[in-house]
Amino acid sequence: VLAVPVLFKQALENTEMEEGKSVTLRCELTKADATVVWKKGEAALQASAKYEMKQKGTVAELVIHNAEPEDV
Repeated sequence: VLAVPVLFKQALENTEMEEGKSVTLRCELTKADATVVWKKGEAALQASAKYEMKQKGTVAELVIHNAEPEDV
């Protein structure tokens, strides 16, 4: 069986954020419910009060709550 790779249909875009507010990063994949790992540098982010990961079908989102300049 030949595995079809998962690609980005819509990659992340530059997003302006306001310090102390929530910001949502969104991408769209070519395959529904593919495993998405969000990273900051080399470190994988874990769901917490600060980071919220959502995925519905081919759309994956990362919500950063109480955004700070260090989150960029």
